[in-house]
Amino acid sequence: MTMRQRPLSACLRQVLHGGALLLLCAPLPALAAQDTTPSSAPAKPVAKTDEAKAKQLGAVTVTAQSRTQEVQDVPIALQIVSAKQVDTLAATDISKIDIFVPGLVVGSTQPTQPSFELRGVQSSGNFGMGVDQPVGIYIDGVYAGSTGGALLAFNDIKRIEVLKGPQGTLFGRNAAGGAISVVTNEPSDHFEAKGKLRFGNYGERYGNALVNIPLSQDAAVRVSVMDNQSDGWVKDAATGKHYGVNDDWGTRVVYRWNLTPDTRVLLSWDHEQLKQPPHPAFGLIPLTSDTNQRAPFPADPATYLNPLHAPLYNDTVNAIEKRRFDGSTLTIDHSFGWGSLTSTTAWRNFDTTNLGDYDGTNHVVDYLETGNYEHNNSWYQEFKLSGNTSLIDWVAGTSWYSEQGRQTSEAGVTTDSLDTLAQNVLGAGTPLTDISNGLAAMGVPYTLLGDMWREHILNVENYKSWAVYGDVIWHLTDRLNLTTGVRFTHDQKSFSWYNPPREAPQFDDTVLALNNAGITAMLPPQAQYALAMFGQNVIFTQGSGSPVGVLVNADRSWTDVSPRAVIDYKFTPNIMGYVSVAKGYQAGGFGFQQFNSTYAPETVWNYEAGVKTLFPEANLLLNGSVYHYRYLNQQSLILLTDTTIPHYGISSSNEQATGAELELQWQPIDALQIGFNAAYIDQTYLNTVQNGIDVSGQPTGVPKYSFAAHASYTWHDVANGDVSFNWTYGYRSKTRCNAGSQSQGTCQMSPNFSLGTAQNRTDVRLGWDAAHDRWGVAVFASNLFNHRYVSGVDNTAGQVFGTPYANILPPRTWGVELHAKF
Repeated sequence: MTMRQRPLSACLRQVLHGGALLLLCAPLPALAAQDTTPSSAPAKPVAKTDEAKAKQLGAVTVTAQSRTQEVQDVPIALQIVSAKQVDTLAATDISKIDIFVPGLVVGSTQPTQPSFELRGVQSSGNFGMGVDQPVGIYIDGVYAGSTGGALLAFNDIKRIEVLKGPQGTLFGRNAAGGAISVVTNEPSDHFEAKGKLRFGNYGERYGNALVNIPLSQDAAVRVSVMDNQSDGWVKDAATGKHYGVNDDWGTRVVYRWNLTPDTRVLLSWDHEQLKQPPHPAFGLIPLTSDTNQRAPFPADPATYLNPLHAPLYNDTVNAIEKRRFDGSTLTIDHSFGWGSLTSTTAWRNFDTTNLGDYDGTNHVVDYLETGNYEHNNSWYQEFKLSGNTSLIDWVAGTSWYSEQGRQTSEAGVTTDSLDTLAQNVLGAGTPLTDISNGLAAMGVPYTLLGDMWREHILNVENYKSWAVYGDVIWHLTDRLNLTTGVRFTHDQKSFSWYNPPREAPQFDDTVLALNNAGITAMLPPQAQYALAMFGQNVIFTQGSGSPVGVLVNADRSWTDVSPRAVIDYKFTPNIMGYVSVAKGYQAGGFGFQQFNSTYAPETVWNYEAGVKTLFPEANLLLNGSVYHYRYLNQQSLILLTDTTIPHYGISSSNEQATGAELELQWQPIDALQIGFNAAYIDQTYLNTVQNGIDVSGQPTGVPKYSFAAHASYTWHDVANGDVSFNWTYGYRSKTRCNAGSQSQGTCQMSPNFSLGTAQNRTDVRLGWDAAHDRWGVAVFASNLFNHRYVSGVDNTAGQVFGTPYANILPPRTWGVELHAKF
């Protein structure tokens, strides 16, 4: 078959004729498609085969505007990631594909405390539950709540919609920077059963299976299960314990009942359990095998080890990261003659533990562990009305959200490392070591060393939020639409802080025995004073803003009105341009460690223009957008150094950014598909001081450039099946440093390794599939060329014990996959 093609130059002339010369950048590529009927016919007749191919490029059905629309008709910058694309990349959650979605960064070093960044708007799971996140995570339209339950494993997903820019009018809570909407599969009317197994290096063992069973003409159930295991990609050099391990499984059950021809009931339940070692902390300081050797202080970056080649030594007692997650959603749809009503009721519940090493050594004199323990329970209710006429397409609704949670933040040291703290920070020598040596010289069989010492901050939250919203598309002419929307939101939050006395039972028992034996009174005055000082908290103290034994409560409420307006115009049936303005809002919050600290709401105004084009004769899709925003009171996580042991706290900043995005998809022949997408952003601070450093006008750190490219080729009729090859490449430019970057561990600080450099990754897959995809086999590789990067340096222990540590990205992984469908 000969395919009629128009030269690319002719396509570009058509863009110019359409009036979209300056709008070169837009939503990133739709990675999968399905056939739907186009909204209008092409201006010129084209071959049916060419038209069908064009549909495969552009006619992707989405619900980004709470309506079912084709992606090329949606005046929003967004990228669709399909289930097929997820399978091609052997991805188990969204963090495994972020580099292929320019503008998106997902930090999954700690899956129970992940971070999300979209168009430079950043969130972090380390904030604690006192602060909401500006990038909203939604599963089947339901807000995921706190980040502890946000980064879940993929389980029978249909697609992922990544929406850029403020989405508060339609999505509501905490979508000021954008939204990541995960859509799962619903039960169908046909029996279906399929399964997949993967085996790879580092002991990878992954499997998923599902069965879809029609129970009657009006009811069906769908059950899926996944299990993700691996042995880890690094071992502790002293203990042989494995780190970088995967140990995660989950299940999903969905029941659909067509109660009447106009009423549908959908009930789902999700469960996931994760239990694995915490992230590996690679120490940067060269030390001997003597675990009583203290690190040089202050640390000298010129002597740092290269963490990509350094041995791993982590010694946290009972170190673990785990999560138990349960969720259920009840959706009821009813159609009327004039529209439809949808009720969504959802419940989410999770418990997490994240206890890990924060000094990167196995030296007892530098021991530092941190722990985060959370319990969260939330309810969500939404009623949504929608309808359309020849003049308008409208959506209106109201929602209510309730969340209750408990969080415990822990810092743990040994009495040996307390001596290191006293020596390095207070200049008080090593009092506990001196006392223990004195007791030994006196023949007294007691020591004050080798005991655990833990301090905690306890938080309790109770949040409530309700909103009403409306969004109308006005069809002013056959080509011109005006979209207007607004959401009114009221948030009410209560929060408490409590800092209990420190826990050091063995130390206290020893001191009590010394007191009862009259030995304490025999010690020198300075030793008695030291024991008295160690009778109280030394990490979370009044001086660090955390009074001991005092319960502090705070109640705050905020109200916001967030509008949006969009004008889109069809220059031709296949070329649309749009301009938009939208406000985003995130409720205020509380610092989880700084007592009685309250943060103002975040607001952003985003201005955008874009073009979406489709050239059926050339089987080419070309989209683009440009944008500018000003973001006020963005809450970011920085290392605070004004306490005994530095810790991460919240700092507010003002920012502005100008950016552009580009998408290109092309299918020159039946067997070949090519895609390219890119993003540019220039983000800087406005009137901002962080840690005493004025960073106004300086870059925030967000890389300027990112792009991704993919290509797939299929050979048909090979051994009664098809052979396909997929290549995907992602690139992210270097971190843009500012005056505070080194202390935050995001930019170059040592000559011995690179930090904040540009990153790139190549993934490939070669597979064979039988006819009708009944079964198949494939081999795959992620990070094919084994590019290794230091993702960050943590200075929490570095500024106290002289033991900073680094996080590094995983090495190349590869494996074989078997799948079957019945």
